[in-house]
Amino acid sequence: MRAIKVVDYDPSWPRLFAEISTEVSALLGDCLLSIDHIGSTSVAGLAAKPKIDLDAVMISEAFLPAAIEVVRAADFVFHGDTGEQRWAFTRDREGYGFKLYLCGPNNRAHRERILFRDYLRDHTERAKAYADLKRQLAAEADGDWDFYTGGKTEFVSETVRLAASMM
Repeated sequence: MRAIKVVDYDPSWPRLFAEISTEVSALLGDCLLSIDHIGSTSVAGLAAKPKIDLDAVMISEAFLPAAIEVVRAADFVFHGDTGEQRWAFTRDREGYGFKLYLCGPNNRAHRERILFRDYLRDHTERAKAYADLKRQLAAEADGDWDFYTGGKTEFVSETVRLAASMM
């Protein structure tokens, strides 16, 4: 099993997001509504796995099949639908990687990831608790990604509920 690596925040992460965002924007063009930096690397100061997560939101669900084919033809590895009507792709680079999700404009999982990100950006104590949890889970998981991911579920769900209650 591949070790789960959670590292201190890297100030280069916003630049890496900007670079991949520019590339994805050029690939998808006018069919794109937004590209959002999500996940732990999108929260300044938060420890994370060294992988930039981004959601590319299409202007309509109708554009998803063509967009999936365009990204598949680029230098990304296709992983299929996550079960949330979000199509996952990865690209690895030395020392870091990218995880790109394509989705439609009303995707619930995308909205929840934005709520989670923004709440952590605005509540540093909650972000610190999340970093502590991730480090603990990574140490205990012994490479078991299901254990690591599952161990975060309750924290993430609670944070999304807190964020939604503030709207």
